Amino acid sequence: MFRLSALAVLVSTVPVLAEEINVYSHRQPELIQPLVDAFTAETGIAVNVAFIDKGMAERLVAEGDRSPADLVLTVDIARLVEIAEADVLQPVQSEVLEANIPETLRDPNDLWFGLTSRARIVFASKDRVAPGEVTTYEDLASDKWKGRLCTRSGLHDYNIALLGAMIVHHGEAAATEWAARLKANLARKPDGGDRDQIKAIAAGECDIALGNTYYLGQMLADPEQVPAAESVTIVFPTFEDGGTHLNISGVAMTKAAPNQENALKFMEWLSSDAAQQIYAETNHEFPVKPGVERSVLVASWGEFTPDATPLADIAAARPAALKIMETVDFDG
Repeated sequence: MFRLSALAVLVSTVPVLAEEINVYSHRQPELIQPLVDAFTAETGIAVNVAFIDKGMAERLVAEGDRSPADLVLTVDIARLVEIAEADVLQPVQSEVLEANIPETLRDPNDLWFGLTSRARIVFASKDRVAPGEVTTYEDLASDKWKGRLCTRSGLHDYNIALLGAMIVHHGEAAATEWAARLKANLARKPDGGDRDQIKAIAAGECDIALGNTYYLGQMLADPEQVPAAESVTIVFPTFEDGGTHLNISGVAMTKAAPNQENALKFMEWLSSDAAQQIYAETNHEFPVKPGVERSVLVASWGEFTPDATPLADIAAARPAALKIMETVDFDG
């Protein structure tokens, strides 16, 4: 009897180890915490997130098979491809992911999957840009925009991806000419982030700026930035032979993943209606799963036709795009 009682006491005092997964994230913690909370509430699986701003690929290489990371979450196709090329990811076969995520927004070898999309668009002054004046990406190189354009560094991943798409559409020679003429239209030297370009428009320094859609949503949520945000409107330019350029945030599973089964559950859940709706409401991004509605704010910006160029093709053009930006000395 004593032995049974002692065993009962022992069992009752041993802590129950919760199921968990470990995530390395380029995304700011506050942007993904609502997703983590919802997933854990639904499944009981804890999600431990380590925010890593720089050097994620290098860290995973250094950790090798000992890495605690199951998944990586990151923004921009360039970072996803960088991690994939570091040979630290494993392919994931999932009928759920294939059904929920369009083929153009996932890796052909199943190494990464897009979770949200964001459009690289034009912020235009409500006072100084006429309706219909902004048309195509190609037209941004027109002389009518001379001294009227602002943008962040041409070497930033977002602009490199846009130039990569231009290469895919028109070839390197045409893309080089476009980049050079775009530089000639700058109102000032490239500086700051996308929100700084909106502020520059509000200050009268330029009339239009390249930027990602969700930055306007972030500014409208900050009372101090609302006046600048309300001075612009969003215009969705297109390629002459295509649609509006998209980039993504995405997810991938590491080779070393110690909790593969639960990691896959989280990946699939992130592509679900519930998770896609959370992304839409909290991050002002576009859901990748067909049929999931955008937030009311994002929907108010209007409809557009996404470009059909596979992101893998745009990523492959990245080295050429970097070379072009350096050749034309875009930031000089």
